[in-house]
Amino acid sequence: MKSNNPHTGWASRSFDTLNILLLLITVATMVIPFLNTFALAFSTNFASMQPGIVLFPKEFSIEGFSTVWNRMQLYIPFVNNIIVTVVGTVGHVLLCSMAGYVLVQQGLPGKKWMVSLILLTMTIPGEAIMIPLYVVNKELGLLNTLTSLILSGLVSGFSILLMRNFFMTVPSEMGESARIDGAGDFRIFVTMYLPLASAGLATVSLFEFVSRWNQFTPALLYINDHAKYTLQIALKSLIIDTDSTSSNFVITTNVRMAGIVIALIPLIIIYPYVQKYFVKGIMVGANKE
Repeated sequence: MKSNNPHTGWASRSFDTLNILLLLITVATMVIPFLNTFALAFSTNFASMQPGIVLFPKEFSIEGFSTVWNRMQLYIPFVNNIIVTVVGTVGHVLLCSMAGYVLVQQGLPGKKWMVSLILLTMTIPGEAIMIPLYVVNKELGLLNTLTSLILSGLVSGFSILLMRNFFMTVPSEMGESARIDGAGDFRIFVTMYLPLASAGLATVSLFEFVSRWNQFTPALLYINDHAKYTLQIALKSLIIDTDSTSSNFVITTNVRMAGIVIALIPLIIIYPYVQKYFVKGIMVGANKE
């Protein structure tokens, strides 16, 4: 029933106005730095060094991209990043999907204990196992190799439980019927469970792709060879470590911003293709045994 109290209508309009203002402020804090980065990246060397925040290039130029890609050889860490991200994401999705499939099997002994242990691993902070992981990689001879970065975080409790929840929505009768027809677990997993959990695969892939593309701490710990640097370590050297460059070469702002834009491009490209699965994926945690 509609209220006739004028104070109620005024309060509602004031609340809506306040929400809109807060949302606009929040959006501005995210959009303005983003636009400023792109504007400086596409500016000339001189224009990018001018003080102030710009939202559009004053003097359009791509010399910053040419410098960072060719002279500073950003393509080397870029390729390293692609290798680590693609191989690591594929391995992560495959292993976590297989583990999630195992956890939905009826009659699996100790299933609840396994789920509890997986949940327990999610409570352990990464800083607590940083040194043990470094020692393990050192003893295995994996330091200064891309393999160490690929193996880092190859499985996670979050992804396993997320895929388990998706697989729980698949009727168990379908698997039983396939077994009667002679299908094995691997065939059932590949031909039935994975296609029906495409939203879960897309969600886990997106999370893992973004995480690995922005991976910083493992690369900082395990990699000392410049030829094996990944993109985030190279950007850190580009933006912070000014002493690593020649004294007769000044890294201008457009060069730094061009490096950041290059690092953002793959994320901008991949997100529109998986965003339709994103909401469904993050809402799937309501399933329970």
